[in-house]
Amino acid sequence: MDRTQGQSGRDEQGAGGPGTPSSASASAAAPASTGQAPTPSGPPGPARVVTLTAGDFTLTVNPVDGSEIEPLRPGTERGRPAKRDAAARAVRDAAARPPVLPGPPISGRPLLARGEELERLVRLLGRGRSVRLTGPSGSGRSALLDAVAARCAGLAPDGVVRISGYGHQQPGELLHALYATVYDAPRERPERDELLARVRDIGAVVLLDDLEMGGSALDELLRATPECAYLLAATPETKAPSDDSHVEEVFLTGLGKEDCVALLEAGLGRPLTDEETAWAGDLRFASEGLPLRFVQAAAMLRQRDELNHSDEDDDEEEPGVFEERPRDSGVVPLPTLAEGAAPAELLASRVSESARAALRIACALGGELPHHAHLPALVGDTHADTAVAELLDCGLLTPVGTRYRLAAGVARQLEDVGYGDTASEEARTAARHYAWWTGHASVVPERVGREADAVLAALAGADVVAAAVLARTAAPAFAASLHWEAWERVLRSGAEAARKAGEVAEQAYFHHELGVLALCEGRVDRARAELETSIGLRGALADKRGTVAGRRALALVVDREVAGAAASPPLRLEAPAAASEAVTVATPATPATPATPATPATPATPATPATPATPAVRTDAVTKAVPAAKSAPALRSGPAAAPRVDPAVSAAAVTRVAPVTPAVPVSAEAVTRMTPVVPVNRRSEPPTTLSEVFEDAFPLSPQPAPPAAPVPATVPAGPARGAGRRRRVLLAAAGALTVVALGTVVSLAMSSSDTEPPADGPAVSSTPTTAAPTTVQQNSGNDPAEEPPVTAPSDGGTTPGASAAAPSPGRTPGRTPSRRPSSTPSNSPRPGTPSTAPTATEPTPTVTETGEATPTATAPTGPGTATATSPTTAP
Repeated sequence: MDRTQGQSGRDEQGAGGPGTPSSASASAAAPASTGQAPTPSGPPGPARVVTLTAGDFTLTVNPVDGSEIEPLRPGTERGRPAKRDAAARAVRDAAARPPVLPGPPISGRPLLARGEELERLVRLLGRGRSVRLTGPSGSGRSALLDAVAARCAGLAPDGVVRISGYGHQQPGELLHALYATVYDAPRERPERDELLARVRDIGAVVLLDDLEMGGSALDELLRATPECAYLLAATPETKAPSDDSHVEEVFLTGLGKEDCVALLEAGLGRPLTDEETAWAGDLRFASEGLPLRFVQAAAMLRQRDELNHSDEDDDEEEPGVFEERPRDSGVVPLPTLAEGAAPAELLASRVSESARAALRIACALGGELPHHAHLPALVGDTHADTAVAELLDCGLLTPVGTRYRLAAGVARQLEDVGYGDTASEEARTAARHYAWWTGHASVVPERVGREADAVLAALAGADVVAAAVLARTAAPAFAASLHWEAWERVLRSGAEAARKAGEVAEQAYFHHELGVLALCEGRVDRARAELETSIGLRGALADKRGTVAGRRALALVVDREVAGAAASPPLRLEAPAAASEAVTVATPATPATPATPATPATPATPATPATPATPAVRTDAVTKAVPAAKSAPALRSGPAAAPRVDPAVSAAAVTRVAPVTPAVPVSAEAVTRMTPVVPVNRRSEPPTTLSEVFEDAFPLSPQPAPPAAPVPATVPAGPARGAGRRRRVLLAAAGALTVVALGTVVSLAMSSSDTEPPADGPAVSSTPTTAAPTTVQQNSGNDPAEEPPVTAPSDGGTTPGASAAAPSPGRTPGRTPSRRPSSTPSNSPRPGTPSTAPTATEPTPTVTETGEATPTATAPTGPGTATATSPTTAP
């Protein structure tokens, strides 16, 4: 390839490397144009083996056998890298700009009507504020960023940093790019915690062009670098920052009519005529004053002048006698308004053939234009590298980071006129060319990293075979250039292409590399999955060397998992406590109702000390346990309440005694709760049978109460109370238990009826109460005489009795209690059998056969007396 004017040595060396002459591209032009992968003329150089430091690992990128990873050896840890000085930052900034194009230099375009925005941006950045510059594509955002960079060179200690945000949806790669620009740390990629700690100390003015993220992702970027002031250039379609980001907004609008005419004259190099001025006014209205439209309009007017000037030169020359060329005396008119609004077709028709071929390649690659050093091999013309400058001067290209791509709307306009018809062929040709170029040993990885977008575009448009080969050669270069986002994308595309092509060995390589990448980034689960897949595929191929490399990496994954489990152990639930150790507390007592005239109020009864006893049970075999942390209230009897007592808690179980509740009419289907009994005979174990409960309540030889100990004035009640109060409490509890047992027997007898009961039979229920019982009388047609009620003997205390409740509708007793007191009814009872009278110790109701039931009750005569009611019948 002939040397072109204006081509710098940096671009030549970047395209082919230090050992590749510029003629290598020319020698590859012919095979690339025919669709065959070129081969280097000389012997292949050594494989590029690059050693990197990735967090706590040492990564060796081997293009032949795959990457090898191992822990960082002791003593090889690197210290904190130093920041670049001003000269090094200038070199780094020049490398981040688009390359210098061969051919005559392109005249700069003036920045018109942006003085106010420029001053505001510089003022806000000088105060340390971050600004979002919003404007549509073609509004001149990149040109304004260049002006701001020149004005803010000395504001921050770390200078001005330019970063391209095109294609980045997450802040991770932007932080790594910022770190690599400010710090002098070659071949090092820190882990996330170390990265955040280092970028926090960066104080620079960051110019982020072509921003494509917003919301929480942008907030993460701003929080990670609190000492940086950002100028974010984005389009209106980009997601807006969150409300808490405190980012200023500056909007770019279109140019006015005078500014549009001035920009058009600057690009044309002469004043406009009246016809051209009127055309510019119409174009300004149609394009809303976008500067890009007038750059393209100036290119169309220059092409028109060249065509008209060539026709004038032809008119001055007299054609020869033997020339058959017709004389063309027409003048090229001004473009129409539609052509001015969509000028890509007209501009492309007037450029050179090499430039049109470059446009076809750009359309095939999704708008990405390869580096100008690749165009001779891709197009087949040794002078095709000058086409980039020609297209840029026409306004069909725009700079994006270190490369050029088609301007906004140009790709769609060109595809509509047929430039995308050969996209598949162009993409396959580009993929084969890049497969040869990226695998060449003389091409430095940093150069491949700058060409990442074009390589990925060629990979996406190529067939599966070409894509697998390109991914296999480009992946090590992306890994060595620390462009790990492109590395992951090319690995995933290569794994899919190898699977479709049936290349098992290549598929195993891609999964191994994906596992190593995930391990370096701390994604342990993903690393295990990818490495196990790679080991399985290599085991099927009997690749011992690859299997060993995979198992070594998998061992590091296991170590990371063990370290992570030790740092944060999983949550383990304690085993449930044994049932014998549970502490059961009865439901808090209900205050007694006020005394009625028929039943005088009983004096306050103090609480008894807690002793082992059976827990509260229900007749339906359901036991409710209350947490032991709650202390049961003291017994209440009447309006006065006894003070609270804190008894000693037993190691096995603690049972609180609830007071007797007032009588409430209930149905036969109601569930009766049994109240625990405080035993007199202290047992080592709680009673388990009903006989033991009665023996505790009514002992044959009661134990004498222990002598009362002096109680301090501050303690109103204690375990050592008088024997009289203890006796009254015990008798009250025993009576309540007896009444409840009898109510249960009656309920079971009524519920187990085998014959149809009478329609208006009484329903008898017993419930502990302290209020006066109510008498409910029902007539069935024959009213017998009332009999005197049967009462239990009193013992000097007053306890609530049990009353007969109103009969439940629809439920009548089918059986009557037997003569002998029993916890269960007789197996073959007969209706009409009278029951025996209750004794003094075990009061039971007497039920006689009658046509009308009249429940009666007697007033309590003393503490501890259990009162029962019974329906009486006339003979």
